Amino acid sequence: MSSPQPRPYLPTHAAPATAAAVGATPSASGPALWHGAWTAPVMRPSVAPWFETWAEQGFTNQSVRQVIRVHSGGTQVRIRLSNAYSDTPLQLTGASIGHTAGVGAVHPGTMHPLRFAGALSTTIPVKGRAVSDPAALPIEQFDRLTISLYFQDATGPATYHQLSMTTTYRAAGEHHRDPTATHYTDKVEPAYGSWYYLEGVETLGKRPPPHAVVAFGDSLTDGFGATIDRDDRYPDLLAERLLAAGVPRPVLNAGIGSNKLLTDSPLGGDAGVTRFARDVLEQPRVGTVIVLMGINDIQQSDAAQGGTGSADPPVTARQLIDGHRALIRAAHARGVRAVGATLTPYRGAAGWSPAGETVRAQVNHWISTSGEYDAVVDFARALDPDSTGRIRQALHMGDHIHPNPAGYRAMADAIDLTALEQ
Repeated sequence: MSSPQPRPYLPTHAAPATAAAVGATPSASGPALWHGAWTAPVMRPSVAPWFETWAEQGFTNQSVRQVIRVHSGGTQVRIRLSNAYSDTPLQLTGASIGHTAGVGAVHPGTMHPLRFAGALSTTIPVKGRAVSDPAALPIEQFDRLTISLYFQDATGPATYHQLSMTTTYRAAGEHHRDPTATHYTDKVEPAYGSWYYLEGVETLGKRPPPHAVVAFGDSLTDGFGATIDRDDRYPDLLAERLLAAGVPRPVLNAGIGSNKLLTDSPLGGDAGVTRFARDVLEQPRVGTVIVLMGINDIQQSDAAQGGTGSADPPVTARQLIDGHRALIRAAHARGVRAVGATLTPYRGAAGWSPAGETVRAQVNHWISTSGEYDAVVDFARALDPDSTGRIRQALHMGDHIHPNPAGYRAMADAIDLTALEQ
């Protein structure tokens, strides 16, 4: 059996379902400079072996309340919804947005209905996207927003983002305009959470922020091991560092847990080389991408990550390097700066092997010395400062592969902020 090969970069993708393109709204004075404030890469519905989700069953006469923290402010806001992984159109009966009041509630004076091409409801085509009309909602960087969606008719299996590390709430019936949490009593326990249909949030202000940084990767970017509802993944902490340094920029998290660089996974979504265009290059005003990808390819870990699917043939360092090169070429073709991150240690984890460790070392040598990335961040050293081949005990969540909040802080602190400048 042949080894997996990187897929070619495909620069064209379906346009949003609304007339407005992502990142621009036509006006008499020219396009408005919408900028990315938050994102979550979407996935096909699947059964997560570690925790319950509502993806496969979908929603019928239910309201879903989702909380996000924005990385840029503005005077107006809009959302992007995705029906990318459905075979049927999605009927959205109603939606609202407002400032989070905690535990499923919304500050009443801030709640705004969301319209789509002027209507309070919309139909999102199969594999399509909808962008809401702007809502006049002043927000600041790091505000938490609550987005409520109501589905009267059965949705079928839901396009979603599996791991949110943020509690999502569900209510029976139509409650998307209810600011209280009275009816939002249903949530998944433990509350690792998922986001449903929600692909992005954009803001517009008088002065757009500098171009966004996109963090692209797997669960170490997605934030497994972070604190639920605390927003202490490494991209969150990097955004806080940028603000403290006086150079605030949105940091958009495009990580997917269990994601692989070269091959699709039933648990980890589309391969990194396939989804890079959508999840990175289609973000509004993206300027820099940080790439941390490859450990799941090395682990051959479909079996280790839940027992579904057969393991792929062993990946080689050359295949992973070719995959990284494809991402670099795609980024540079769009004028995006590409920052490579060294693959972090995982000795002690279930998927570790001596052969895999050799591949990791070879890939890290290429990332660090080839000069093909515009800059390099050494996440491996940040988590293993003594070069033991293991994540320092105080920096992982107990499984020897996923950082804890202190580990994510070490990763964020390891990034030279000047390396993110275009």
